[in-house]
Amino acid sequence: MDIIILGGGVIGTTTAYYLAKAGAKATVIDRQSDVAMETSFANAGQISPGYSTPWAAPKIPQKAVRWLMQKHAPLAITPDGTGFQLAWMKQMLANCNAERYEINKERMMRVSEYSRDCIRALRDEIGIGYEHRTGGTVQLFRKPAQIQAMRLDTKVLEECGVPYEILDADGLIKAEPALAYATAPLLGGLRLPNDETGDCNLFTKRLAEHCTSLGVTFKFDTNIDNIIFENQTIKGIITGGETLTADGYVMAMGSYSRAMLLPLGLNLPVYPVKGYSLTADIIDETKAPISTVLDETYKIAITRFDNRIRVGGMADLSGFDLSLNPARRETLEMVTKSLFDGGDLPNAKFWTGLRPMTPDGTPIIGATKFDNLFINTGHGTLGWTMACGSGKLLSDIIMGKQTEISLEGLDMSRYQK
Repeated sequence: MDIIILGGGVIGTTTAYYLAKAGAKATVIDRQSDVAMETSFANAGQISPGYSTPWAAPKIPQKAVRWLMQKHAPLAITPDGTGFQLAWMKQMLANCNAERYEINKERMMRVSEYSRDCIRALRDEIGIGYEHRTGGTVQLFRKPAQIQAMRLDTKVLEECGVPYEILDADGLIKAEPALAYATAPLLGGLRLPNDETGDCNLFTKRLAEHCTSLGVTFKFDTNIDNIIFENQTIKGIITGGETLTADGYVMAMGSYSRAMLLPLGLNLPVYPVKGYSLTADIIDETKAPISTVLDETYKIAITRFDNRIRVGGMADLSGFDLSLNPARRETLEMVTKSLFDGGDLPNAKFWTGLRPMTPDGTPIIGATKFDNLFINTGHGTLGWTMACGSGKLLSDIIMGKQTEISLEGLDMSRYQK
């Protein structure tokens, strides 16, 4: 079976890997010169199933109003001139209640927990290295209200069988010794010992090399101009005057998936949520994290690689704007200095990318109304966390195999009711 995968980020590349393992002949098409050059390039580095939490949560509307008036806010909204932005925000607000939150979080955690198991199996099988660590994740709380809100999350964690530890201020320092030097007021935290970290870009590049040995073809510097379809079947992909054909097609173009599929009558509610990161060399080991620390107040994660730290987070709803906002860098540096002042922040690399986010936080994985078109996108801030599980799931669907977890609530049908 020949499969064309549109998009060479971590989602498209993991999909290609699992398809090739299952016996398919996969071709990955991307407009960049290599894999993982856009959203997968410099994300926060977390593989955090336990923190697979919808942005649409109870009290988020009230928090959002306050955030819009703050200097160092995790959220910023700039009208992009489209009705889609307004419609997407309306859909997101409709999910900001306890009932929808629990449903959406369970779906996200189902994929994320499975994905963590998949990446461990992949790592054991092919021996891939990507500066990974298995030291868990610590979520920091600066305010009593955050500790109260944590109880809703731990309820879902217990229902899903995910181990966790509730930490007081001393427990935080035991888990992350460098927090002894923190200047931020820390009341406690939540630790998920099964979470991992790693450089997503490095992983994707090394996996792509392995994919090549399995027969996967990568076509770089190739723009996808159009998708040809007839009735309920995709007939081909037009790229610069050339038409490429296959038995099946996978849409894995992240935030750009929606525009490509609209002419086919598929209206994906996937919006580009802009995030930022800094990557800094470590200059003081005693003031650097061991694994990943997530600051709940600012929604910023600080992740340890071998000799670097990656600081990532925030959400700008501003369309496809990829400009680097100096104020966002200031926020990243402020949070980092208050927690782990061991990085060379003045010389850190500043980056931005667009996370493809659905209103309910759950990715879109599965078949479509076209008999040979499949979707793997909408992972939001959790593309790295969910990548291997999503790729394995979709490969099993395409190849007609029994999936290892439930597909309930994961495909397009949840938006077509």
